[in-house]
Amino acid sequence: MEAAYVFRVAVRLDPPAAAVDPDRFETTMELPAAEPGTDGWLFFRDRLWRGEVGDEPAFRRLAADRLGLADAEGVAVVAADFRELRTDGAYLDALRDAIGADLSRFNADSVDEVLRKYLGSSVHVRD
Repeated sequence: MEAAYVFRVAVRLDPPAAAVDPDRFETTMELPAAEPGTDGWLFFRDRLWRGEVGDEPAFRRLAADRLGLADAEGVAVVAADFRELRTDGAYLDALRDAIGADLSRFNADSVDEVLRKYLGSSVHVRD
């Protein structure tokens, strides 16, 4: 099983002792998705809403930390957009099973409703 949350992240450079051009660039960041039912598997519920980052300032801080930029002077993550949950069929099946085992935690009537509510149409299955 394999899956990752994929984000487009914009980084701005504002070094104190140099000039740079361009001072902003975009990159793709992939965060490994925890195995359904294990610690951290609810990342999608806690961070995403209808395929959008729910709390962008908090997520920019998380992205900066994951990219090793949290303490970098003159470097900041200035934007982050969710792109997709990139997964294989086995992971998606396990995710659907874990969601279905406790629908009440998602305030939904079906697994499909949960996936739409949090991931929108941004699930990309690769086998």
